[in-house]
Amino acid sequence: MALTRRVLVTGGAGFIGSHFARHLLSSYPDYRVTVLDALTYAGSLSNIADLMENPNFAFYHGDVRDAVVMRNLVRNHDWVVNFAAETHVDRSILNPGSFLQTDVYGAYVLLEACREYGGKRFLQVSTDEVYGEVLEGFADENAPLRPRSPYSASKASAELLVMAYHQTYGLDVVITRGSNTYGPNQYPEKMIPLFVTNALEDRPLPLYGDGTQVRDWIYVLDHCTAIDTVLHHGATGMVYNVGAGNLLKNRAVAEKILELLGKPASLIQSVTDRPGHDRRYAVDTSRLRAMGWEPRWAFETGLKQTIDWYRSHRQWWQEIKGKGEYQQFTRQWYHERGGLAPSQEVHSGAVKED
Repeated sequence: MALTRRVLVTGGAGFIGSHFARHLLSSYPDYRVTVLDALTYAGSLSNIADLMENPNFAFYHGDVRDAVVMRNLVRNHDWVVNFAAETHVDRSILNPGSFLQTDVYGAYVLLEACREYGGKRFLQVSTDEVYGEVLEGFADENAPLRPRSPYSASKASAELLVMAYHQTYGLDVVITRGSNTYGPNQYPEKMIPLFVTNALEDRPLPLYGDGTQVRDWIYVLDHCTAIDTVLHHGATGMVYNVGAGNLLKNRAVAEKILELLGKPASLIQSVTDRPGHDRRYAVDTSRLRAMGWEPRWAFETGLKQTIDWYRSHRQWWQEIKGKGEYQQFTRQWYHERGGLAPSQEVHSGAVKED
């Protein structure tokens, strides 16, 4: 008889969280999956609409910072996978307080619930950005944490809290540090969905600085299988780097998007770099790969899949980019960078406001 697990996925109506919930339900038919999400600007029920009819799926609208809600949910689940976080570096520069509240205090609330009820496995989804710049070579899990943005500092802080609860209270915890993730239904403020959707409408692609910053890009389904591997097989108290080895310069990614869409390179617009922008991320994934995990998606294959999704789901992202909150943020942020906001269009070489 198959083992039934009850898994709570916080932040599960967001980008990676929704894909992970779907992955669990398809890979483990006997598992029961509950998604909790506050449905703030980047979380949407549309991301999990196809799961609502699954008898093993449940959705709860709530805030990870609400101790009463989290206690009631955690006590009825075996495992907790924490995706709940503010994640956009640019927004963390403008409003760092919200990142501390969700990313750090939210983790504390979950850990307290796990401590109270005992016997839970807690997986903290973190980021390779906690290492800061890795200008040469690859950072393994023992490298020092040197975050350089409020976002990465909040994620590093949450990690330290998770490990403290493991050491002090004996909680069963594991941590994943994922590299830059891309794929369908990613909120269109992040680089790849922003560039894809702008290019589809012949709008400028705002590229920070000289565009030579290097990132390791992993397709969202590969990221999900990596988290799955760690959740089921990771050693308690251990950290696991997650990356696909696709080290690419931001400018090269922008050019590849335009190439695949048949758009001119002139759509790339250099804008003033953001403060504290890390030049390069690169992680050693030997520990994860030793458990048998391997990425399956080549970067260009995943990028084509992603572009096709945005091309066929225009209404989804056009509604988002038409909202006042989105436009207010992008106008403020890119105006400060000295470039066009993503809500501005280019027509026959002339620029006009929408």
